[in-house]
Amino acid sequence: MKRVYVYRNKAQENGKVVAVENSIEALKLEISKQFAGCSENLRLYSSNGCEIDDVRVIRDEDKLYLSTDDEAAARSCDSTVNSAGESSIGDTVKEGTPVSDWITLNVGGKHFTTSRATLLAKEPLSMLARMFANDNNVYLMTPSATDSAGAYLIDRSPEYFEPILNYLRHGDVILDKNVNPKGVMEEAVFYGIDSMIPQLKLLIEESRSSCGINQALTRMDVVRSIIKTQPTWELRFQGVNLSGADLNRLDLRYINFKYACLSRCNLTGANLSHCCLERADLSHANLEGAQLLGVKALCANMEGANLKGCNMEDPVGSRAVMEGVNLKGANLEGSNMAGVNLRVATLKNANLQNCDLRAAVLAGADLECCDLSGSDLHEANLRGANLKDAAFELMLTPLHMSQTIR
Repeated sequence: MKRVYVYRNKAQENGKVVAVENSIEALKLEISKQFAGCSENLRLYSSNGCEIDDVRVIRDEDKLYLSTDDEAAARSCDSTVNSAGESSIGDTVKEGTPVSDWITLNVGGKHFTTSRATLLAKEPLSMLARMFANDNNVYLMTPSATDSAGAYLIDRSPEYFEPILNYLRHGDVILDKNVNPKGVMEEAVFYGIDSMIPQLKLLIEESRSSCGINQALTRMDVVRSIIKTQPTWELRFQGVNLSGADLNRLDLRYINFKYACLSRCNLTGANLSHCCLERADLSHANLEGAQLLGVKALCANMEGANLKGCNMEDPVGSRAVMEGVNLKGANLEGSNMAGVNLRVATLKNANLQNCDLRAAVLAGADLECCDLSGSDLHEANLRGANLKDAAFELMLTPLHMSQTIR
């Protein structure tokens, strides 16, 4: 339960501590019991001279002043106005008018007008509250200098200050779409508005997650695009981020994935025939059992990828072009790679066991420490290839390598 200090006048003599009741009538009845001689026309006033007619506006340990008739009330209000006028900041009070206690701030050249209560109520320990709190006519922090209009100067960003002032007014963090929550966060820390910081952190995380630049597309995004695209149209995912997407067993034929990021994608059993994978990033992707007929993967990055059991031989005769591709440490065991173009490709430490490499072009390829055991290299072109420490056990056809090792 809240308690208040009640005095007969601003001199604050012979005051009483009174518990705040549920209604203003009950509170007045209790005060009339505490103060002898109070009539039924009892009126209560706050420290700034405003009459109180609702207990909800009373805060714990507020100082209240009472009057018993209209004339005394007018005198009490006038004297309170004069007293408050002496200690108010930037206010010009005319005789006979109630004190509103307004404060004008000049933040970075922009004026903001607000009440003292707004600055004090929600964050009483903030810098703004300590600048304008009035404790027995002594400010807890000396206010800054004023401009020619009497507004208090604060050298900070007005764009980021406005959301902070609105938060102190209604308690919600509301930002315009062009206002960066990181900037508001810095200002909230500067002013000491601690209760605002958790909400700003959530907005920053939401902003990061909704940013389309780094957000990878999902399987559903790809499926929707395929459904909406007519068979005669070219579907392009050029430069798109699909890292980590689950695209297994999808029909992705003839799609343009040039420069796309497919790192760590699940493409098991997918049909990538005649796709353009030029300079695409498929590092550590899983393409086990995928169809790669006539695929164009010039200079693609497939380091550490799993291409076990893939099929690259097109019965029609079109060849898979993987010239300059990076297959370092990749697993191509059991893949059908007949006629594939792997000129100057990097296959260092790759697993090519039991692969069908008939008529494959491996000229200038780096096959160092590559395992080609059990592979069929009939009519394969290995001229200028680096076969240092490569394994050729259980070859299906004789291989003459006198000109191949450099």
